[in-house]
Amino acid sequence: MTPQELQQIVQRAIILKQMRAAGERYEPLKNKVMAMIFEKASTRTRVSFEAGMAQFGGHALFLSPRDTQLGRGEPVEDSARVISSMVDVVMIRTFSHAQIETFARYSRVPVINALTDAYHPCQLLADMQTFIERRGPIEGKTVAWVGDGNNMCNSYINAARQFDFHLNVACPEEFAPNAELVAGNSDRVSVFESPELAVKGAHLVVTDVWASMGQEAEQRQRVREFRGYQVNPELMDLAAPDALFMHCLPAHRGEEVSEEMLDDPRSVVFDEAENRLHAQKALLEFLLVGPD
Repeated sequence: MTPQELQQIVQRAIILKQMRAAGERYEPLKNKVMAMIFEKASTRTRVSFEAGMAQFGGHALFLSPRDTQLGRGEPVEDSARVISSMVDVVMIRTFSHAQIETFARYSRVPVINALTDAYHPCQLLADMQTFIERRGPIEGKTVAWVGDGNNMCNSYINAARQFDFHLNVACPEEFAPNAELVAGNSDRVSVFESPELAVKGAHLVVTDVWASMGQEAEQRQRVREFRGYQVNPELMDLAAPDALFMHCLPAHRGEEVSEEMLDDPRSVVFDEAENRLHAQKALLEFLLVGPD
């Protein structure tokens, strides 16, 4: 999507949030069906997409590999052809990014990346909405990412380009984000080993768990490697006076974020989580109804 389209979706998400708060009924997706394919466990993604479709007057189907032929070896290409012939949009939360790209190539309807090991773009829509609601435009601001150079970090690199902000990434050298992505956005991204340097003067500080789904076996090693990369009130004090703290959740309190930081006045993690609903409703409306 273009930066203009993304801005339009975020602004629409803010309006949809206001409409829901006012109790206004709005059902642009009546009789529309979304297939939700989950290979990774989920709370926020499933609830937000399923609730969003219901609020829009549509329906969401939950599909897991355990319950479908996807888990019995049916080629992704065949599943894409079949599923997309029966629904209006597909949402996929999986491990392999190549798999979602293959599915999209053979799908006749829009396919939404609800998380892969490479990217988590829907979370970024919610994060951008949260910042804009609280602080106004993010263009020209500095965002600090502290921790693993994972799928969320990669999506923040893409967002730095699309939403026109500068991203400071703080991580141990062996846990750096995708090198090709960093090189392709070198005018937008700076990588540090020191979290203090990355956070200094930042307007938004973001982190994520040190061991993502599928990395549980590395948990103990990663806790050792990331010692010193915890976001806590002392680290936040180095950021701009009006800086916000975000985390896509679930959080491991006492690891990547201190116990008190999630409840700090600078933390907006629960507003951020709610905004998954509104941002994804705006995305669904954009894909199935079209821009205003």
